[in-house]
Amino acid sequence: MYHFIQKFHSGWAYLALLLLLLTVFVSLIGLSSKKEFTSKDRKIALFGLIATHIQLVVGLILYFISPLGSASFGQMKDAALRLTSLEHPLTNVIAIALITIGWSKHKKAQTSSAKFKSIAVFYGLGLLLILIRIPWKMWLNN
Repeated sequence: MYHFIQKFHSGWAYLALLLLLLTVFVSLIGLSSKKEFTSKDRKIALFGLIATHIQLVVGLILYFISPLGSASFGQMKDAALRLTSLEHPLTNVIAIALITIGWSKHKKAQTSSAKFKSIAVFYGLGLLLILIRIPWKMWLNN
């Protein structure tokens, strides 16, 4: 079961990252071209939000069943263990919180420009945090 969840978490990450990149790209284009925020733009942002939340839930499950997760929490001198047991999960929780804030702020915004800006900024910050804390060596070797 552990290996299935690990593979799902790794595979789903590609979809989540792709949707986040698409969302940020569409928002930046919308913001710079001053176009109207449409239901298509909302759906792209919503799919990015949903994908990252699914990734978070699967990641939390993996964290508690993995030998590299909470079980290795006391071994902070080892950089690889620290990354998988503390830095990666904590940074990604913060990133997904930012993405969620961006979604909430866009819903309250009155103008298309404000909607695009909220999504571009918060989803972009979330994407950046996710990218800097992916355990690249482990991920690319899977």
